[in-house]
Amino acid sequence: MHRQLLRKRIAVASGSELADTVVRNGKIINVFTGNISFGDLAIVDGFFAGIGSFKGHEEIDAKGKYICPTFIDGHVHIESSMATPVEFAKVLLPHGVTSVIADPHEIANVLGTAGIDFMLNASKGIPFDCFFMLPSCVPATPFETSGATLENEDIALYYNHPKVLGLAEVMNAPAVRSNDPKMLEKLLTAQKAGVKIDGHAAGLDIKDINTYMAASIKTDHECISVAEAKERLERGMYVMIREGTVAKNLLDLIPLVNDKNSRRFLFVSDDKHLDDLIKKGSVNYNVALAIKAGLPPVTAIQMASLNVAECFGLSTKGAVAPGYEADFMFFESFDDMNISHVFKSGKLVAINGKVEERCFTNSPKLQKEITNSVNHSCLTEIKLEIPLKNKNANIIEIIPNSLVTNHVIESVKLENGKFTPCKIKDQLKLAVIERHKQTDNIGLGIVKGLQLKSGALATTIAHDSHNLIIAGTNDKDMLLAADEIERIQGGLVVVKGGEILASLALPIAGLMSNEPYEVINEKLNKIHEALSLLEANPTFNPFLTLSFLALPVIPHLKLTDKGLFDVTKFKHIDISVNKES
Repeated sequence: MHRQLLRKRIAVASGSELADTVVRNGKIINVFTGNISFGDLAIVDGFFAGIGSFKGHEEIDAKGKYICPTFIDGHVHIESSMATPVEFAKVLLPHGVTSVIADPHEIANVLGTAGIDFMLNASKGIPFDCFFMLPSCVPATPFETSGATLENEDIALYYNHPKVLGLAEVMNAPAVRSNDPKMLEKLLTAQKAGVKIDGHAAGLDIKDINTYMAASIKTDHECISVAEAKERLERGMYVMIREGTVAKNLLDLIPLVNDKNSRRFLFVSDDKHLDDLIKKGSVNYNVALAIKAGLPPVTAIQMASLNVAECFGLSTKGAVAPGYEADFMFFESFDDMNISHVFKSGKLVAINGKVEERCFTNSPKLQKEITNSVNHSCLTEIKLEIPLKNKNANIIEIIPNSLVTNHVIESVKLENGKFTPCKIKDQLKLAVIERHKQTDNIGLGIVKGLQLKSGALATTIAHDSHNLIIAGTNDKDMLLAADEIERIQGGLVVVKGGEILASLALPIAGLMSNEPYEVINEKLNKIHEALSLLEANPTFNPFLTLSFLALPVIPHLKLTDKGLFDVTKFKHIDISVNKES
């Protein structure tokens, strides 16, 4: 801090100089004590200088509303919104979210450091704090083909960037467990830099949790049960309670939170589609849902503000108190958490659900290397054939609103010794096509639970390597979907009966649109309308569910461009089951 800024802040706090702004007549939520207090809030240079009785150049009347710190999403992939950081911020600000801890490993898996650079540059100059954790596992595993590989030397220099807080979710547990030299190098460099290290401990047992903590990996957002969360808490981890578009774990985990352990919990969204963010927001929704589930309101607010700030070493964020950044909001009641005003650094950035557009000046520049990333080999019906030894097959079964899948063995329909999709059994064909290096890799499998009655879906959002993933009831529609994806250079496509019903182009790495969020949302609505024509199950998001079927670090059975992958055994397996059962 400059000497003059410090001098001014002290002078305002002591009452010897006027504040820039004074906020009056509000009920101040104290996240340190859990109490509600009263008094004027003095703001100078974007920071709170004091609570008490103050005069200022400008005055804001809170009109008896609650005043609380704005929220921080502790773990999010901005790319999952399909919007650039600028448009993403415009959506979140009216919901009271002014900061996020983002992991850009989606775009990094496609573009490497060029993707990280794009995210850093695209988030500059906006009234919203995008902090970043550096991708630790690009590619996530050696069992798939990504567009890039990031070694320790590729990411180490970024630790000097003011918006970089640490090393992002370490998801390659076997590499940690076995002291893999490359993983050790990344962990040691992060530790020497004094930064945070995030975990990804899906399905890990107690021994692996011990291993993660011993390696200074101290967070996990993959808990799905109270038992798992308790194991992590007992070993000193921060537990991130996630409520995304697919993975919804809050109601399962919130019973564990109490006044003795609540400071070790924080809220995250992880992956949320834009339409979901517009309707519900991100961690503000977690807060409201937790309160409805019986959690004390101030505890819920604390988990979305101060807890996140302390977890990531953001010492001036997360509270309405002297010395903290003036990121705050007004709302009327805990019953609905209806946010009326949102302030960032003491300035109004959103009011009554609408963002203040004048606050935004950044327009991210798009270069050719960012926008030409879909280059798969020519597909044919022959390449989509799945020959089987008998009628029994290993099948990926979807669990609605979960990233975890079941590994089931079922009899399937065969024609000339080849798998044929069956709508009655809800068995569809699934394909993951490598789209980065034209390797001609095509992983084929069978998926159960999407409940499509016709047509095909295709997208280049396929975590984490983001190859082209297609599910369909017939090969012709699958091939048409693949052709359309290449034409629009990535995105979402819905096809039925040889006709493209709807599409959303995502030319930035095949993951994000360069259009305003309103336009993206309008096209997403058309996607949903088209899905209804395929009679897709309306209780979960088929595209977001589809995008996680290629992620080989979440149990139990997934599909990569190299074939069907058993996450429990951590190896590829045949679709055919050797013996009749």
